[in-house]
Amino acid sequence: MERWTEQVLPFLFQALHQLYYDPNIENKNLAQKWLMQAQVSPQAWHFSWLLLHMDKVPEIQYFGASALHIKISRYWNDIPADQYESLKSQLFTHITRFASGSKIVLTRLCVALASLALSMMPEAWPCAVADMVRMFQAEDSNVDGRARCLALLELLTVLPEEFQTSRLPQYRKGQVRSVLAQECGSVFPLLEQLLQQQDSPGFIKQKVLKCFSSWVQLEIPLMDCENLIQAAFTSLQDPELFDTAVEAVVNAISQPDAQRYVNTLLKLIPPVLGLQEQLRQAVQSGDMETSHGICRIAVALGENHSRALLDQVEHWQSFLALVNMIMFCTGIPGHYPVNETTSSLTLTFWYTLQDDILSFEPDKQAVYQQVYRPVYFQLVDVLLHKAQFPSDEEYGFWSSDEKEQFRIYRVDISDTLMYVYEMLGAELLSSLYDKLGRLLTNTEQPSTWQHTEALLYGFQSIAETIDVNYSDVVPGLIGLIPRISISNVQLADTVMFTIGSLSEWLADHPVMINNVLPLVLQALGNPELSISSVSTLKKICRECKYDLPPYAANIVAVSQEVLMKQIHKTSQCMWLMQALGFLLSALQVEEILKNLHSLITPYIQQLEKLADETPNPSNRLAIIHILGLLSNLFTTLDISHHDDDHESTEVKKLPVQQGPNPVVVVLQQVFQLIQKVLSKWLNDAQVVESVCAIFEKSVKTLLDDFAPMVPQLCEMLGQMYSTIPQVSAIELTRQLVHIFAHEPAHFPPIKALFLLVTSVTLTLFQQGPRDHPDIVDSFMQLLAQALKRKPDLFLCSNLDVKAVFQCGVLSLKFPEAPTVKASCGFFTELLPRCGEIAPVGQVVHENGKALLQAVLEGIGGQASRSLMDHFAEILFALNKHCFSLLSIWIKEAMQQDGFPSARVTPEQKENFSQQILSRERVNKRRVKEMVKEFTLLCRGLHGTEYTADY
Repeated sequence: MERWTEQVLPFLFQALHQLYYDPNIENKNLAQKWLMQAQVSPQAWHFSWLLLHMDKVPEIQYFGASALHIKISRYWNDIPADQYESLKSQLFTHITRFASGSKIVLTRLCVALASLALSMMPEAWPCAVADMVRMFQAEDSNVDGRARCLALLELLTVLPEEFQTSRLPQYRKGQVRSVLAQECGSVFPLLEQLLQQQDSPGFIKQKVLKCFSSWVQLEIPLMDCENLIQAAFTSLQDPELFDTAVEAVVNAISQPDAQRYVNTLLKLIPPVLGLQEQLRQAVQSGDMETSHGICRIAVALGENHSRALLDQVEHWQSFLALVNMIMFCTGIPGHYPVNETTSSLTLTFWYTLQDDILSFEPDKQAVYQQVYRPVYFQLVDVLLHKAQFPSDEEYGFWSSDEKEQFRIYRVDISDTLMYVYEMLGAELLSSLYDKLGRLLTNTEQPSTWQHTEALLYGFQSIAETIDVNYSDVVPGLIGLIPRISISNVQLADTVMFTIGSLSEWLADHPVMINNVLPLVLQALGNPELSISSVSTLKKICRECKYDLPPYAANIVAVSQEVLMKQIHKTSQCMWLMQALGFLLSALQVEEILKNLHSLITPYIQQLEKLADETPNPSNRLAIIHILGLLSNLFTTLDISHHDDDHESTEVKKLPVQQGPNPVVVVLQQVFQLIQKVLSKWLNDAQVVESVCAIFEKSVKTLLDDFAPMVPQLCEMLGQMYSTIPQVSAIELTRQLVHIFAHEPAHFPPIKALFLLVTSVTLTLFQQGPRDHPDIVDSFMQLLAQALKRKPDLFLCSNLDVKAVFQCGVLSLKFPEAPTVKASCGFFTELLPRCGEIAPVGQVVHENGKALLQAVLEGIGGQASRSLMDHFAEILFALNKHCFSLLSIWIKEAMQQDGFPSARVTPEQKENFSQQILSRERVNKRRVKEMVKEFTLLCRGLHGTEYTADY
């Protein structure tokens, strides 16, 4: 072994040199791969120590230390018990040697020793931590005392961290955690001593605080941490130690078990409150780091323990003082995120406090409501102040990233206000309304637009998610909105979104629509208000459509004008068309046709012109845009009211429209034009997709009303797919099969289309389908849909069921997971039809073994582990519908050497076969578990750390 090690060392040095210094990325990757294999090899035990020689460069030493850690942490069972002491002794020696050496190597050796200790304790090394402390405190003339102290602190710091990330079995984890918690008695006195010593340098104290921070996460009783927490509070006065002390205090306070130690928690409130002066000074001097750290401490205590502290009724005043301190942090001066980043930390606290107050029994809750309702009204004022935009001049200097952070911050404030409504109820809306009213009617003191916008934003935040239909202040608010002097885009945006949030209320109070609709239509013409105005109009058209006929002509005219002027981006144009679809749905058929004619004629004329032109990138985009407008219009234009299940009964009593559906009328009129466009653009997947989207969205919306279009659409799809097979055509075919295949009148064209798509796709398979995984995926989904909705399609004499089956088997071997998943879905639908569809039964009987072979190959390691449940579904179906055949096939398949993996033994294969054929085969969950277990064996992963969460 030693001779082998000597031979391999030059290769190790060369690989490490390549990894660290070779500029060629391919050489680096190859070196890394080889080194990773070397680290887990049995020889790593020998070469690791050689690489740690002091004459080696730190990079080589680091690799040696890392290899030791990997061997100890992942391959502990390979170490004979009689070598534990020798390994421990060698690690101690090397840590002592590196105490004055490279820091990264020292840390890695400490991590290796920590891993060894966790694996040995408590049986093989009962007092591991005490031994570590004693070992490093012993005098060693060769090593500087301060260096030994730092090495010990490093070891004690990484020990809990290694425990947190270790993959110890659950029962061992609990056992080791308990031992470590007891061993803190050997650690904490040392840490206290080092913090209290006057001559301890700052870097030692910093290391002590980091070590304490690491240990408290082991759920050590809070009362045992009291002295060190108090010492950490003292360290907050030292700028050098501030950040580390904050981490230590926050970690100690935040541990889940801490709430059991109420007396200790109460003792912590005064030192937290004692930080207020330091906090104020930090805010005044613009010291964001200090204010941020102190806020973290206050929030950690309040957020993690509000219930426990609320329960201490006799201490209510001290807890209220803490709440007020957090309120100060919420309202910290300056604009987030430019002048401060602290206020966002506090928002979750207000959720927690409210939840805890509302969880008390009614009598106790009433008492706390009396104390805290005023606090929450103050919170609303603070949040609305924080949500205010800065001055236009200041905002102009903000970067796009700062503006985006501010937008997200306002969304968080909005969510908080919505939550606070549960505590304050209708009184909150009244309060906002009163303030807005005073603001808008006070002529002596004109307000800033920022103040008005923030109040509206607060109202919108609540109305967006809370049912305000019964609020008595909404009519007044609707009356106030037209009085707002809109001189700014942000204010105009918020006015629009507020109107949109009240769209359901407007549906119940249609007389008020005219108060706000003119504002929305006016805003449509402003490109800067594109998103807010279009989304608001869409909401109004969706919620109030049955009350909009008097305004329909005006809405259509204004929309048409802005569409023609092209002032909105593509996505907003699509939303606008959806809004018009909702609007037109409530009109009489003649009115719909009349409006449709005026609305889409310009686009049809433009499309006719484009269809005559030679294809080029410019007219391609124009065609896709026009087709998109039509498909979005037809998505929501539904005169049969399929989407009105939630509407009132009086809406449901609307007379059923007679005659052809307007969408169908339009589609029939433009059908030839669409065919003409297609004839020139069949090679362009996006144009074909846009054409298919028109029909797919229409089919989904109209359902049975689409029936008149089925024959000609099937014919067009067939021509399209025969010329150039594309996914969008298969998807639309699947939609038609889903809705119309079971209806006798439509079966012939659907059948013809299905057979044609199948035939063309089978030809594609013969030519080589690997370049078209998306088509194969969609085709498999089409086959599964056909089996679900109309299995008779598989009785057609023109359908080559055997070829379809073989294509499915081939698809199971694709590397693309979605394609394999779709193929599994096809077989899961096909196998239950063995008995009822003779051609299917015959094909499965003759070719089922090939299917099983492909499934076992996938389980054996050819397919992604994420697909195992889908392969298990096929095995389950084979078991249920072809049990006798499966018994023979699986036996024959498993007799092949090295199949489905060279890693599994004949005994393991036999065991899996018996499990699959056992009585448990009727339990789908168990079959999935069997497959998961067997695939891990096949991949050599069974029992490794990689399967812990599998």
